Amino acid sequence: MSTPNRVYLARLAGVAVFDPNGDQVGRVRDAVARIRTDQRPPEVVGLVAEMPMRRRIFLSINRITTIDPDAVVLGSGTLNLRRFEKRPNELLVLSELLDRRVQLAGGQAGLVVDVAMDCGRTGEWMLARVAVRELTGRLTRRGHLHQVEWDQVGGLGGVGDTRGTANLLAVLEDMRPADLANALQDLPDARRNEVAAALDDERLADVLSELPERDQVEILAALDRERAADVLEEMDPDDAADLLNELPPPEQDVLLDLMEPDEADPVRQLLRYASGTAGSVMTSEPVILPPDATVAEALARIREPQLSPAVAAQVFVARSPLTTPTGRYLGMVHFQRLLREPPADLLGGVVVNDIDPLRPTTPLPEITRRMATYDLVGMPVVDRNNRLVGAVTVDDVLDHSLPRDWRDRDVMRAAPAAEEPPGGTDD
Repeated sequence: MSTPNRVYLARLAGVAVFDPNGDQVGRVRDAVARIRTDQRPPEVVGLVAEMPMRRRIFLSINRITTIDPDAVVLGSGTLNLRRFEKRPNELLVLSELLDRRVQLAGGQAGLVVDVAMDCGRTGEWMLARVAVRELTGRLTRRGHLHQVEWDQVGGLGGVGDTRGTANLLAVLEDMRPADLANALQDLPDARRNEVAAALDDERLADVLSELPERDQVEILAALDRERAADVLEEMDPDDAADLLNELPPPEQDVLLDLMEPDEADPVRQLLRYASGTAGSVMTSEPVILPPDATVAEALARIREPQLSPAVAAQVFVARSPLTTPTGRYLGMVHFQRLLREPPADLLGGVVVNDIDPLRPTTPLPEITRRMATYDLVGMPVVDRNNRLVGAVTVDDVLDHSLPRDWRDRDVMRAAPAAEEPPGGTDD
């Protein structure tokens, strides 16, 4: 194996995994160690890699030829694509040990910040050293960092140890919201809620939107109500409405009352629409500009980084007021048309209105059919007075067309691909 004899595992999080041909197959998300019945440190048996479509697989340590901070390379052989399942005698090193509160041999308390695996003479990898930062009790000074042998640290084997979140968050911070949501589902419920609560409001809002409804509700319930309301304010109104729909009406009212009125009002409006209609799946905050705005102004608006690609794909043109419900809806302009027009031209001269808009009561199958017919990624939704009240985008349609539990990893695990055998890790 072309790799150092000692590898610190937290540094591998997110590292690309390549097959023998140099093609990337995924990224490292954790390391798997087998707990022994004697006093020896746990044996590292492999890595967990995340592949496209959030699928996590096990990579046996014996099939890995290179491990370094830039890449993990697999040797020859067929890649086993069955989903990873942790066995009772196994330990997920990053998920379960980082930030664990432990005790050093001298009695000092500390937090685990990294764990190293060493390769023995026989080629066996084991958890050999632990990086522990002392707890000082003072917020202004970081404690001394110790690198000690595994057997010199107390508390690594207990299941009830108190753990923080800082180091685990550092490992997870560069993940996309969907990937972070995926990682949270692999944590025990208490640990998941602890990590979620440590995220800032905007980051937690993005992650909640990518979680199954059950996990969304449980994480929100673990927050105090004021914090929960702050997180709901950071969510897109349609995502916040979907989450609130999972709560009892009295709890909905409490959280809406705690939100700022200008943030709560669009959510209240969406909650009034029947499920499975354009009104229930639309966003109430599409990009809206007046007809006398220029093409240059429209392009500047859709470049704003907080806009999702689907929302930024088109500009809707309406009379004032420009917040929903707007004045009279005039039409829409796709971003490709904007790129072809002179920057100084007015939107009123390039607007397209030859496709009938949706009504709030339009059912989801009809929305899907019309968007597919016209190859659209977004459609306007207008009321009976032809005022724009929102827009349905392709991500809204996909989210509500897939099975309700499509984000639930437990459901995914229960339905393995037909060509794959059931079971846990591949030794």
